[in-house]
Amino acid sequence: MAKVIEAKGLIKYYGASRGVSGLDFAVEAGEVFGFLGPNGAGKTTTIRLMLDLIRPTAGRIEVFGQDLRRSSVAIRARIGYLPGDLRLYERLTPREHLRYFAALRGLDGLGEGERLAERFELELDRPIRALSKGNRQKVGLVQAFLHRPDLLLLDEPTSGLDPLVQQTFNELLREVTAEGRTVFLSSHILSEVQRLADRVAIIREGALELVESVESLRARAFVRVEATFSEPPPAEAFAGLSGVRELERRGPVVLLALEGPADPLIKALARYEVLALDSHEADLEDFFLTLYRGGTSDAKRSEERRVGKECRSRWS
Repeated sequence: MAKVIEAKGLIKYYGASRGVSGLDFAVEAGEVFGFLGPNGAGKTTTIRLMLDLIRPTAGRIEVFGQDLRRSSVAIRARIGYLPGDLRLYERLTPREHLRYFAALRGLDGLGEGERLAERFELELDRPIRALSKGNRQKVGLVQAFLHRPDLLLLDEPTSGLDPLVQQTFNELLREVTAEGRTVFLSSHILSEVQRLADRVAIIREGALELVESVESLRARAFVRVEATFSEPPPAEAFAGLSGVRELERRGPVVLLALEGPADPLIKALARYEVLALDSHEADLEDFFLTLYRGGTSDAKRSEERRVGKECRSRWS
């Protein structure tokens, strides 16, 4: 498959503050690539680097096999972008707003805007300032899709949308990828990414923790077991059990990860009074929480301080 986006050793520092650090990943044509991380992890910084809105401190990123600095305008003509901090011309109606952006892209009328507005049930002739958050988000989505871009960069795209509109959005993404177009989907909503993405990257404190297919993550999934006891069991009640890890405690409720046969865990649970027991296969949220449970290592903090100091001295 052709690589639509390729980042190699991508670093961005804002003075001495970390943006992203050493990103290496590639996004292939026709896939939905999920980019996961909490606020401040570096998701928006990565998207802005892809758009050449900011420049990297080190490393490089190519889009459609082209260097961003040399071909920025041509590349952006093929991209649809929905920012996480969406700003609209509030004095205009959605129709006027979309017509303006369609004209900037050399389109007649609203391009795909009319059809998309109908699908999203967006009123085109009310002032934007009178619209709800969800309807403003619809305007942003239509604006991103209206010129049938080859690449969509979507930052928290379903923010404020009701469940029915989210379903329409999901259907639209499936149509886009069926046509061979590509979606880079940045989100902190784990269930959304798991449902839509072909592959997932998880970013933590500016660095990538993993890049894998959703199917691959599911294949190595553990079973999540939630046991509710009449009284909290001892802290070491399940330590040393083969294939069992304790994930979390909330009073008498203990969350456990099980890999392999269940018999050792069942026998350990039988030593205590169990009021309720629930289990299900781990999902993307479990992987995400496992990765984020540990703190930043001293070595990583030291490296971030060193790079930040170099950047500050270079720009001072």
